[in-house]
Amino acid sequence: MSGPFDNPFRFTVQASAPPSPDPSSWMQLARRVEDLGYDLLTVADHLDDQLAPIPAVMAAAAATTSLRVGTMVLSNDYRHPALLAKEAATIDVLSGGRLELGVGAGWMRSDYTHAGLHFAPARERIDRLAEGISIIKQLLAGDTVDFTGDHYTIRGLQGTPRAVQRPHPPILIGGGGRRVLMLAAREADIVGLSTVMASGTIDATTAATGTAEATDERLRWIREAAGDRWDHIEIQVRVHLALVTDARDQVAESLAGGFGLTIDQALATPHALCGSVDQIVDTLLERRERWGINVIGLGVDAFESFAPVVERLAGK
Repeated sequence: MSGPFDNPFRFTVQASAPPSPDPSSWMQLARRVEDLGYDLLTVADHLDDQLAPIPAVMAAAAATTSLRVGTMVLSNDYRHPALLAKEAATIDVLSGGRLELGVGAGWMRSDYTHAGLHFAPARERIDRLAEGISIIKQLLAGDTVDFTGDHYTIRGLQGTPRAVQRPHPPILIGGGGRRVLMLAAREADIVGLSTVMASGTIDATTAATGTAEATDERLRWIREAAGDRWDHIEIQVRVHLALVTDARDQVAESLAGGFGLTIDQALATPHALCGSVDQIVDTLLERRERWGINVIGLGVDAFESFAPVVERLAGK
């Protein structure tokens, strides 16, 4: 069987730093993530209580030697793609080719509200993202870009500096809806699976869109849209609840009750992982066989306890 099902496991840590940390603590965290065998450290892009992602990612890269750094994910609505491409290329150059660029259509309504930005309908945000991705990819490749779209116009702009990675740093696009996932399948190197957050918030209603059955449907959309690209993409998932425990059933029962799921649904959703190290290893192998998921995103609260899982599966 070919495609994502053959991709080796990669483990990532989402660690958006608070706005006023001890400067050394962020760098120490990055080095610890690297030492434990994780492949990638990422930073989110919100206007709440966190550091800005671009400088935080660069600081993490400067503190490490092999750890890849990335964004999970930048909101296309917050930055013009020409500026984002230049920032991304600069990070890739200064990190020695270690950037992974996650870009999305934007979803957190509170960011838009507090900043006075218009929260457009999902279709408009995704259309704008599609144009942005086209521009970003060309500029990262060092091309001279002329582009006229409904949302952006670029006239004779050359992409400088040229990114180290060819043709460009790996690009992740994620989402839960059909249109954005089909865009990701056509354009991204890594497709991120998410729940549906069209309302602009995360609440119990989003859990039903993250079940195993909903994930089956998402993979059908992705495979259909990817066509010949299917063999060359990775499938990523952000695990929002990750717990190494001997009380797997009790944790699943609590998760199910909190989100209106059955216990079986709570255990099967790709957005949660709980159990002993052996159980989690088996679960991840099963999920890769079923869905091709090989990039596992954990929170900073779980990365230490998951180190034995990373040791068992990373690169395999």
